[in-house]
Amino acid sequence: MKVMRTLPFRPLCHLLPTRLAGLSIALLKATALELAILAGHLLLYPSGILPERRQQPLALPRHPSAYVPVDMETVTAEGSTPVEPAEEGAPTEADAPRLPAPDKPPVLLLHGFIDNRSVFVLLRRSLAQHGRQHVESLNYSPLTCDIRTAAALLARHVEEVCERSGRDKVDIVGHSLGGLIARYYVQCLGGDTRVRTLVTLGTPHGGTRVAPLADAHPIVRQMRPGSSVVEELKRPAPGCRTRFVSFWSDLDQLMLPLETACVDHADLLAQNVRVTGIGHLALPVHPAVAIGIRQALDAEPAEGARAADKAGGGLTVA
Repeated sequence: MKVMRTLPFRPLCHLLPTRLAGLSIALLKATALELAILAGHLLLYPSGILPERRQQPLALPRHPSAYVPVDMETVTAEGSTPVEPAEEGAPTEADAPRLPAPDKPPVLLLHGFIDNRSVFVLLRRSLAQHGRQHVESLNYSPLTCDIRTAAALLARHVEEVCERSGRDKVDIVGHSLGGLIARYYVQCLGGDTRVRTLVTLGTPHGGTRVAPLADAHPIVRQMRPGSSVVEELKRPAPGCRTRFVSFWSDLDQLMLPLETACVDHADLLAQNVRVTGIGHLALPVHPAVAIGIRQALDAEPAEGARAADKAGGGLTVA
């Protein structure tokens, strides 16, 4: 009887050079994670179609004895509420100690192409759990065909948020196209007076060449290298007051070339953070990236620093 020698099974990547094999495994893991996130996002997508209810500013804290119970049935037709005077000697609102206002500005979340606010469910929860009391998401229509139009909508929304919150600055986190819309608002529509920090996640700042067949959509053409919008963002922006933090992934399938997701502008205070190990859809979802976003929002811009510190940061997601 002839005995056949059995060879141990080895994956095909064993035949590849070590560096290439490691990249292939990382790419497979990232792709599997992207598919899982896509499936979960499709389930959540309907919940984010309608605009969210806008947050109202919190009332100033008062001494408990200064509050008077009010029967809701006594509210007048004009919307005013009759309030009985407090007892003599009770502290009034003017006498009550006032807590210092939160020093963190409101955060606006802006989604990407053909998406909605549901993509930020986990990031929003993370921000709220770590002290961000005012977080809002802005939906722009999937039928939007112009980045400039979407930036004008964002400008109006920022003004509303500042009016409702009593703050003169906001922070913005934009995923993919959302980051490009926010940057256009900051650079070209005077948004640097309102936006303290702009964080972008997988945003094609220099334009992306991926999926050429998608050029049928006007807004996709505006995200191509050399488009009028991309060229407009390359113009000088002296005195721009907004701080930029761009998270870009070395496994982002939608950024071609990958470095297009970096902010490269001599007049902008910018930091580019390389994320290793995840793809495009995972950027607004992964908890490690959420930590990086919180750190970026909590940091204070260095006085006089400019784009020389662009390459100062990295994040490895295993």
